[in-house]
Amino acid sequence: MVKIKPEEIKVLSNYIYNVSGISIDASKAYLLETRFGKLLEEEGCKSFSEFYHKAKSDTHNVLEKRIINAITTNETLFFRDTSPFDLLTHKILPDLIDSRSGKGNVNLKVWSSACSTGQELYSIAIVIKELLGNSNAHKFTLVGTDLSDAAVAQASAGTYNKFEIERGLPREKLQRYFTPAGGNWKIKDEIRAMGTFRRMNLMQPFVGLGKFDIIFCRNVAIYFTPQDRKKLFNKIADVLEPDGYLLIGATESLTGICPRFVPKRHLRSVYYQLK
Repeated sequence: MVKIKPEEIKVLSNYIYNVSGISIDASKAYLLETRFGKLLEEEGCKSFSEFYHKAKSDTHNVLEKRIINAITTNETLFFRDTSPFDLLTHKILPDLIDSRSGKGNVNLKVWSSACSTGQELYSIAIVIKELLGNSNAHKFTLVGTDLSDAAVAQASAGTYNKFEIERGLPREKLQRYFTPAGGNWKIKDEIRAMGTFRRMNLMQPFVGLGKFDIIFCRNVAIYFTPQDRKKLFNKIADVLEPDGYLLIGATESLTGICPRFVPKRHLRSVYYQLK
């Protein structure tokens, strides 16, 4: 494995921050070596300096995309942490549907802002399906975004291997919502059709998103600097409906980050709403 030099860590970390918003400090030499070791070999680079200059000189940004795919964690599973999905079932969806029912058909928009390979968004879709069935009185628009092209491509395909399926997905839901696909499992069309996916860098302006009733932004802001977290959640506040709900990671907090949000509790879980 090619070893990274101290001066190369700073240069490469700055590059990664500029293209992704992910902050990597000087202690993460091993992370950079393990994430990029295979990529250096494939690109024929004998040093991280050569690797960096090759990325900077790539006018088509092909290597940049490969770097982003390599550095993003994509750590996810179906129904991760369970409590957000319990909140959806027992609190958030019933309250929103009840408050909107007097205005005709209910149309709710949900955003999985760091959707990775799609498990979070499909878990949301399954919750909605099980709660409301095929009701025509309620329309849902589910949007999944992620920085990684590779993650978005897999999410759009809705195909998962045995390991990915067994992480968090109950057996009965596997049988009900997935079909075998050449050794893998593919989400059924009725669930797949509920969501759309696109690549998006959360550090850039939110263009063309519109407003959302429910936003999931879990376990992604931990990779940003404190200042960038403030910018991110202020932008999220701008695209959340006045009575909407924000769900963040179980170990995360908005205290001191974005005073526009108020934490609230239900079922021993925390969610956020605008003041």
